[in-house]
Amino acid sequence: MDGFHDLGGREGFGPIVDKADDKPFHADWEMRAFGIKEVSAASSSWTIDWFRHCRELVVPVDYLTRPYFDQRLTTRAAQLIDEGYLTFDEIKRGTSAFSPKPGLPPQTPEAARAFVRTPTSFAVTVNTPPRFALGGQVRCRLDGGSGHTRLPGYVRGRAGVIHALHGGHAFADASAHGEERGEHLYTVSFASADLWPEAKGSRDRVFVDLWESYLESA
Repeated sequence: MDGFHDLGGREGFGPIVDKADDKPFHADWEMRAFGIKEVSAASSSWTIDWFRHCRELVVPVDYLTRPYFDQRLTTRAAQLIDEGYLTFDEIKRGTSAFSPKPGLPPQTPEAARAFVRTPTSFAVTVNTPPRFALGGQVRCRLDGGSGHTRLPGYVRGRAGVIHALHGGHAFADASAHGEERGEHLYTVSFASADLWPEAKGSRDRVFVDLWESYLESA
């Protein structure tokens, strides 16, 4: 959605501080938060787009100040409550009222690792030809919406060139609300100087993956 989380290209938030190492986790609770989110996202009704939409509903002060894994855990807890797997009282107590069915085999660490490492494909069949061709000039739409979108604010209204065609992929904006819809996906190349005034004279280019409905002929 069009909100505070879309920080790409915005100023006033201070410098981006590099991590001192390449470790994905720096505390045990971060590993557990990541694991909880991964294993609870295995249901067929769950999508990454729905998760992102719910995370974008976090109030601005929490989104901008709480740690990354804390945001993810809070978002997934809210989803599990909404789906009926948890109650708020259980979270407050720190104990579950759920009684596992006897005879179910425990999940092994090896199976869990295999699940996390298995890539997910979002490619789908689209029965219409792509509207744009390689090298074509396009412009991103200016309008956004109240739901989830993968159209960054810093490219809206900006012109670019079709750099690659990826075929049909699940449309994130629709998937975030449970709708199964595919659209052609493109990589669009933008001149940095066309995105930010301070890049005037730069030869750098920015490449953004964008769905067809985000684009119009330039």
